[in-house]
Amino acid sequence: MRIRTFRARTVAAAMSAARAELGPDALMLGTRRVADGVELTAATEPEEEIAPVVPVAPAPVAAPPRDHAVEQALAAHGLPEGLRAALATGPNLAARLAEALRFEDLPLGPSGALLVVGPPGAGKTLTVAKLATRLRLAGQTPRVIAADGRRAGAVEQLAAFTRLLGIDLIAAPHPATVLRALAQGRGEAPALIDTAGLDPFDAADREEIAALAAASGAAIALVLPAGMDAMEAAESAEAMAEAGARHLLATRLDLARRIGAVPAAAIGGALAIAEGGTGPGAADGLAPLTAEALAARLLTPPSARPARASAA
Repeated sequence: MRIRTFRARTVAAAMSAARAELGPDALMLGTRRVADGVELTAATEPEEEIAPVVPVAPAPVAAPPRDHAVEQALAAHGLPEGLRAALATGPNLAARLAEALRFEDLPLGPSGALLVVGPPGAGKTLTVAKLATRLRLAGQTPRVIAADGRRAGAVEQLAAFTRLLGIDLIAAPHPATVLRALAQGRGEAPALIDTAGLDPFDAADREEIAALAAASGAAIALVLPAGMDAMEAAESAEAMAEAGARHLLATRLDLARRIGAVPAAAIGGALAIAEGGTGPGAADGLAPLTAEALAARLLTPPSARPARASAA
């Protein structure tokens, strides 16, 4: 509280001086007569200084510690920096992969149809033969449809496998014949459709596959070699996801020394990892690719994967 005294000839003049100095809310504490007039004692409460509000920044959230050994292993396999940083937050790479990626079986129920698509030379025809062999060994007789009307010898290559399996190969080089072939025997066994090699970045190729899948109700599985460039694989998968691809089959895991393309493609196209080509054998060269199996390969140094003469 501020207390001041004011002298004036009259009380009114003293009060006026007090209010002029202390403000209109000044408290008049008392007056007394003095030789030349009156003396007024007045007081006022000091204005409270309001401290400026300083915004408090939220405490930074500490990034999970990275396991440098895991990060180095992923870098050796060519994973992009952002992806390997996300996967290297701890020593249990399989757990991180299971969190970041999806791992699913292919939709191969009795009434299902699977369009196997991918760039030329990715291993689509051999993958179809391996899937057909697996189903045949399980007691089913899949419908195998060769829809590759572009590559010379494509039908003959697949026919060599189906003859060994005792399965009739249906040649359907045009979308209309594919639809007719699918209509026959629907609901009895899965249908596997081997397609022509396509350019994932060609809009016409993507539209053709998307239209065929929409008309037939078939699921689309993208086949990519495990050893291709990781960024190229991610961009290819993203493009094919626009055409409706939902699953990924990685071929040539037995040959590839660096397999960063597999998780990169799965992330790029939001594809579920389904199968991995592990060798040239039709009966044993394809296996479901799990988070544990993928982690084991990614933690294996590329130098420990000598090249082989076979292909998956």
